[in-house]
Amino acid sequence: MGLTQKLHILAFAAHPDDVELCAAGTLLKHVDMGYKVGLIDLTRGELGTRGNAELRLQEARASADLLGIEVRENLGMDDGFFVNDKEHRIAIARIVRKYRPDVVLANAVKDRHPDHGRAAQLVTEGCFVAGLIKVPTEMDGKPQERWRPRAIYHYIQDYKLQPDLCVDVTPYMQKRMDAIKCFKSQFYDPNSDDPDSPISGKDFMDLILAAARVYGRPIGAEFGEGFTVARPIGVEDLTRLL
Repeated sequence: MGLTQKLHILAFAAHPDDVELCAAGTLLKHVDMGYKVGLIDLTRGELGTRGNAELRLQEARASADLLGIEVRENLGMDDGFFVNDKEHRIAIARIVRKYRPDVVLANAVKDRHPDHGRAAQLVTEGCFVAGLIKVPTEMDGKPQERWRPRAIYHYIQDYKLQPDLCVDVTPYMQKRMDAIKCFKSQFYDPNSDDPDSPISGKDFMDLILAAARVYGRPIGAEFGEGFTVARPIGVEDLTRLL
């Protein structure tokens, strides 16, 4: 069997900073609880209005160190042009079989940026392919065993979709904001000559905090992160729900 590194949670992102902006608190919380967590960026974000591919890779490494995650990889897919085809689904399946996550986090199913919804579908279908015994893949020249995560949860991005579940991230909100700010090329900088973008405004960080308050309120928390699901969530103990 190809080399594997068992992770409990594996988060996928169309672009470096997608997870930080929407689900970093959830990752921090689960790392703190002792779970092994990894993050896979599909692209280098090379088409972003601000910064460049190499700078964003450096920022992603800095964020990974802050988050305390086990691994962070970049699949080098084409920003803006990756597609949901056999080749790309196999690439996702290979990563899923490598890390064998119980839970996968993926981009929003619908959003302002078309890469986000496309990545959501690609990851979902790639996870399904990873569980098919008749789809062979290799890692380091060795065959991989099939694996399918138990659940896929989609974090919510620019479009404020109705969440199916919310995670209390109140104790981790400051560190989440620090992780976001690792991608300083993307956000407000009065000394930057880069063009403005939808996330480079002076008030953008205030919007991040406001959204977290919105997702925290229904569960009685100061700050929360929201997720949607494609299938109902199984529950064993109703008394443990917030």
